[in-house]
Amino acid sequence: MAEKKKLLQKKLNLLDVFSIATGAMISSGLFILPGLAFAKAGPAVVVAYILAGIIVIPSMLAQIELGTAMPKAGGSYFYIERSMGPAAGTLGGFASWFSLALKSAFALIGVGAFANLLFPVFTEMHIKAIAIGFCIIFALLNIKSVKHTSRFQVFLVLSLLAMLFLYCTVGITKVNLHNFIPFSPKGFGAVIPVVGLVFVSFGGLTKVASIAEEIKKPKKNLKMGMLIAFIVVMLFYVATIFITVGVVDASKLANSLTPISQGGEIVLGRVGMIILSIAALFAFFSTANAGILSASRFPLAMSRDRLVPEIFGKMGKKSQTPIISIILTAAFMIVMIAFLNFENLVKAASTMKIILFLYTNVALIVMRESRIDTYRPSFRAPLYPWLQIIAIIIYAFLIFKMGTVPLIITAFFIILCIVWYVFYVRMRVQRKSALVHIVERITNKKIASTTLADELKDILIRRDNIIEDRFDKLVKSAIILDLKHSIEAEEFFNIVSENLSSRLNIPSQELHNLFVEREQQSSTILEPGLAIPHIIVKGEKKFDILIVRCKDGINFEKGEPPVHTVFVLIGSMDERNFHLRALMSIAHIVKEHNFDKRWFNAKNSEELRNIIYLSTRKRETHESK
Repeated sequence: MAEKKKLLQKKLNLLDVFSIATGAMISSGLFILPGLAFAKAGPAVVVAYILAGIIVIPSMLAQIELGTAMPKAGGSYFYIERSMGPAAGTLGGFASWFSLALKSAFALIGVGAFANLLFPVFTEMHIKAIAIGFCIIFALLNIKSVKHTSRFQVFLVLSLLAMLFLYCTVGITKVNLHNFIPFSPKGFGAVIPVVGLVFVSFGGLTKVASIAEEIKKPKKNLKMGMLIAFIVVMLFYVATIFITVGVVDASKLANSLTPISQGGEIVLGRVGMIILSIAALFAFFSTANAGILSASRFPLAMSRDRLVPEIFGKMGKKSQTPIISIILTAAFMIVMIAFLNFENLVKAASTMKIILFLYTNVALIVMRESRIDTYRPSFRAPLYPWLQIIAIIIYAFLIFKMGTVPLIITAFFIILCIVWYVFYVRMRVQRKSALVHIVERITNKKIASTTLADELKDILIRRDNIIEDRFDKLVKSAIILDLKHSIEAEEFFNIVSENLSSRLNIPSQELHNLFVEREQQSSTILEPGLAIPHIIVKGEKKFDILIVRCKDGINFEKGEPPVHTVFVLIGSMDERNFHLRALMSIAHIVKEHNFDKRWFNAKNSEELRNIIYLSTRKRETHESK
């Protein structure tokens, strides 16, 4: 019961997911960074953004797969910790929190640059005060309710996209193609570090996975929300930057902190500059708002796993939001607003994000190779494992191209995480990860526990909003036999009768005779490899099920292929209706995709039980009520 109280409520729909992912991407990466990136790469900055978007795709697909399999607060942290263990999880959790909170702090600093454009009398102190003030406002909004937060996010994002659409529609007619000559004045080699610099622009896409626990129908909405957000943002990034390069003079664009607003003034006049500056403010507000919402879920998730003190998991009684985590995130952002150095910390955040994406792809490989049966994503990343391996190599290359200062900051951060793990986490957490399952499979030694498999099972039940029906309850308590050698039908019915006798309070010989008589009337083999022996017993309100796997096969009839899967049904006459429903449930289960493969690959009786219990057969759910 205690764990259930800590679960976050499912309040976010597809539009919320799209708005949070989109708002997390469109901010300083579009409204500030293009000027800095143009100074380094020239018009080829457009290519840098395209490349950054392309190399995000493997991580987006990995996040969707992992997120639909494990929709839990913490997103990347949770996947990394469960796949590679508490040490990697400590680094992944702090890095996720650090990079997202830092990106949100950048957004609020961006507010200052545009506020100064609209109101030149503002001093740096005023700008920082305004940024800190909005940080506090967004923190309070997040504390109040995730639903209020998401509604505000939808408004900001839709308004922002409308203003960018206006700029692109009018601006495309005013592009001067001579502005793109020379296209790459410093050579293509100068573009690669810029890809790393602007990579953070797409980093917010995957932060929505950190709130997957709060998404309605995550199997559908998480995948669609992230894919639609990526496509929309990619199109707007390329179109907006292409138009800006095409209309703004190179000398004015290089190192400008308000490049899109400059383009807006050329395309639409003074009104355009104001509209695009307002769009920028909306973008910064949406990123800061989404950033606090998402980043605050990492300390919450880590507190659940005892990687940080439990106080960070404290939830508001009415709002059901992680109050302490939100306050901590906002406090960290305020400190960054007061002391950060823009370009180096942008690079540090990008480096952290690249490391996280690298880890995420490793996590996907580990989860796939662990072959845990309860790892059941509703979406599987294509081109496995080559797409993930190529992504890991590219990310590692980009990290070392980021420059000395970001690498030093990142190395210092990793050292702090290691120190925290050694002196705080290691003595408190002994959880085994999916990596252990791979070692077990390679060495053929039993070293993994069922803890992770059971946790994934509980996650699937909540993800699919499963309410146990009577068939589920029977499966949970059913006897499951995993026979190790081939046997004849007579011996098989003896084994079944002996196992059921005490449960039904019926002599085993009586049960055996009923099974034999039923088989003589007509074969209970429904299809090659599958049999459903069923008998009627005396009494009332009696029904039970026994499940059998025999890899070598049970010989039911001469001339027929051996049976490998058996569902034995026993019931009294008054249970005939339920008997038919049970047959329908079994028919659905054995027709599921890859049932035979999963059935034969199951390691033990509990994995066999999970294959049946976690089937996708139609049953009553919270959402169908």
